[in-house]
Amino acid sequence: MELWNSTLGNGFILVGILSDSEFPELLCAALTVLYMLALTSNGLLLLIISIDVQLHVPMYLLLRQLSLMDLLFTSVVTPKALVNFLRRKNTISFGGCALQMFLALTLGGAEDLLLAFMAYDRYVAICHPLNYMTLMKPRVCWLMVATSWTLASLSALVYTVYTMHYPFCKAQIKHLLCEIPPLLKLACADTSRYELMVYVMGVTFLIPPLAAVLASYTLILFTVLHMPSNEGRKKALITCSSHLTVVGMFYGAATFMYVLPSSFHSFRQDNIISFFYTIVTPALNPIIYSLRNKEVMRALRRVLGKHILPI
Repeated sequence: MELWNSTLGNGFILVGILSDSEFPELLCAALTVLYMLALTSNGLLLLIISIDVQLHVPMYLLLRQLSLMDLLFTSVVTPKALVNFLRRKNTISFGGCALQMFLALTLGGAEDLLLAFMAYDRYVAICHPLNYMTLMKPRVCWLMVATSWTLASLSALVYTVYTMHYPFCKAQIKHLLCEIPPLLKLACADTSRYELMVYVMGVTFLIPPLAAVLASYTLILFTVLHMPSNEGRKKALITCSSHLTVVGMFYGAATFMYVLPSSFHSFRQDNIISFFYTIVTPALNPIIYSLRNKEVMRALRRVLGKHILPI
């Protein structure tokens, strides 16, 4: 096969979900609406938590980081996909592809770890409320945030550099964005050992945080069921159900993409999953967290200074 050098050519061609759809215009409109919703909802949640001092507690500081990650994550992918579709030019440069991969892996990995820390925060708040301010003091909270960003960015850098060092024989990436599995299908070299490493590292990076989340919420459930107050039990269950919904959406999509062997899913399925976790989930996360949260709704009323939002 003739070697195609992406660094000397015009880069890659992204054949994403818009190019592969039977109704691309309708899907483009839906994508635009979801992106605007993600920008608005995450931006508003960031503003509320930053301005309202009553929300300057660990739970909402971690939630603010989640909104920031979601806002950046969808912005790494969606504008490029929309511009490519509208211009009828689906190319992305070699450097642009590497940058998109690095940012997507960083933000995805950081969110993976952050969700585990958020589950621990809820465990401490519900199971050890008297020690909450000691175990979750601001210093610990910021250490969690720094750990999420640092480990994710270092991991993303290694993955990006190693993936992009391969020679590529083809230019067409059958995916919404530059990610490891679809790019490796274009490589001229034998990537089997690297694919195994990606699989092992994917399991290592996903399973421990997911296990920590499940363990935390199992302990929370036992504690909640023994609460004497119906009101306290209801509040805890509402908060935890919101968190578990977000966890299920994120880890389900990530597991499908990076843990299941590529033989178990087609490029069309990969496109749908990538559309879900890069565009749909960031738009829904702030809504899931805020609409059923009375403290956030009260803060929204205080920040906006209006009385049109029901508590």
